Amino acid sequence: MRKLSEHSFEDGTRSLTVRISEVKKEDYGLYVWPSSILLAEYIWQQRARFAGRKVLELGAGTALPGIVAAKVGADVVLTDHADRSEVFENMKASCEINNVDCRIQGLTWGEWDVETCSLLDAGVDFVLGADVIYQNTEFDDLFATVSYLLKGRPGSVFITTYEKRSGHRSVEYLMAKWGLHCTTIIDVSDFEQTEKISSLPSSIQLIEIAPELILGFVGQRRRSCPSSHERRALLTRKKPSFLVVR
Repeated sequence: MRKLSEHSFEDGTRSLTVRISEVKKEDYGLYVWPSSILLAEYIWQQRARFAGRKVLELGAGTALPGIVAAKVGADVVLTDHADRSEVFENMKASCEINNVDCRIQGLTWGEWDVETCSLLDAGVDFVLGADVIYQNTEFDDLFATVSYLLKGRPGSVFITTYEKRSGHRSVEYLMAKWGLHCTTIIDVSDFEQTEKISSLPSSIQLIEIAPELILGFVGQRRRSCPSSHERRALLTRKKPSFLVVR
């Protein structure tokens, strides 16, 4: 069953309403999650930071954060797992409803095909991800992908919101492994407690992650896709003796 959900953003005299197509099915990518709402609100509050910048959303699903970024002036690419045709159709519907021109593309984390390499060559300023830190079997591929999307772009960051569902899902080791470090942590309680924010689960956090330029070649200015040798070397990296994030 398809429905339209309405999401409003306000700040003084300015306001924005985004309508999202949702389908009530078991596919997680077809309805709006609370973490998406918080990330979209953050983008709205920080909209001057996103205007005119290149933004890519990973695991976009219904694409609320990416569409808000497009509405405030960003050049946006919406991505999700390459075989999720119904999710892409739903994304396209939401883009048309909101009159935004976002590029929609398949991107399977950890896989390097021609289309993925084109994204690396184009470069991004912001990588977004709402509730992408979910399946621990996918964490390595996620952070490998993020590290390559951010490399060679000084000031680029990965902004993600996630719900703390388990105390055992620490990603500190993986951030260190892939040459990344956390620069900002914001709890949902740190946001202005509007009715919308107050209705979200208290366990949601927003974090910003940036490349750690001193670690390996991740921070070097190189825009090419990883070679097969580089992929093998990175995927067999040993756990470091320290953590960048504590």
